[in-house]
Amino acid sequence: MACKLPYFTEGEVVKGFGRGSKELGIPTANFPEKVIEELPEDMACGVYYGWAKVDDGEVYKMVMSIGWNPYYDNKKKSMETHIIHTFKEDFYHSNLKVAILGYIRNMKNFSSLDELISEINRDISEAKQKLDLPENLEFKTCNFFNS
Repeated sequence: MACKLPYFTEGEVVKGFGRGSKELGIPTANFPEKVIEELPEDMACGVYYGWAKVDDGEVYKMVMSIGWNPYYDNKKKSMETHIIHTFKEDFYHSNLKVAILGYIRNMKNFSSLDELISEINRDISEAKQKLDLPENLEFKTCNFFNS
């Protein structure tokens, strides 16, 4: 992961593969291809943590997968953001802003769906801990989320 962090981006929430909520029980907000194409060339595929804001809502902790998700053998690169908050309803077509602050792990394949879900839950737990650190908490209130 050579890309310099933090990395800030935003875009419209679009329909993804439909697996996050239904199959994994871990809903994700997906960015359109245009946002993915604008990622720095040196941003490695993997799992990241940071902050996210939907429209004019609150800023919440998030964990994000960037890549091809080997378990599902994706043909398209995706940016799937799991916001660590329970929303009452879907927010497709909303504006999602994210501040990507740190890297958790590389993309990898899993032998079962249960193994994948367990790993995602470990990622979420690690993201929560890292985002409580003072150097990461300060980004929750940065100007990016208020503009």
